Amino acid sequence: MKSRTTEDKTSGGGDAINGSKSIEKHKQRMMKKKNMRRLGGGGLSLEAFANAKSMTNNYNPALIKKKREFYKNAKYVSKYKKSLRRQGEQNDISSAVKPLQLQDKNEGEGVSQSKKNKNKKRDGSHSLQELYEKKREEEERARIEREAIIQAKREERERAESQRKAAREKMFKKTRKGQPIMKYRIEHLLQTIQGSTT
Repeated sequence: MKSRTTEDKTSGGGDAINGSKSIEKHKQRMMKKKNMRRLGGGGLSLEAFANAKSMTNNYNPALIKKKREFYKNAKYVSKYKKSLRRQGEQNDISSAVKPLQLQDKNEGEGVSQSKKNKNKKRDGSHSLQELYEKKREEEERARIEREAIIQAKREERERAESQRKAAREKMFKKTRKGQPIMKYRIEHLLQTIQGSTT
């Protein structure tokens, strides 16, 4: 033990100064490492930064929204064109079949066909008018039914509200001295118990 203390004393004088410096350097290195870790590494070089800035980023919400809207509109347009084509095909088929049948039956009656077409147009307008009137009558019936339901609900609400007001007045009745009248409160409790059991 004595030899250790003598060695520490003799050699310790010079190492104490060097030791404190090395501890400080170690602390500085550790702080630097912590800061580097906290800041996310050694940082970017100037070249890497410039390259990162010049690269195009594919994420742009405005462009994505525009593309989505474009595709949506294109879908609607294609559906519309399809429906027009179908209607055109149906009209072509019906017009192609009808004249052949009419020509076979009525070869010499060109004048009577134009009269029939006029009558059909009139009939079509009458049928449209009838459809319109039927639809309007149905809408009127539905409106009257809705109003009747709303009126019934309103009456029921008013009735329930008046009952609540009457019960509330009874519940808050007091004697001359300000004591609550228990008769109505007990009746109310009894009614609620009977209502829950039935």
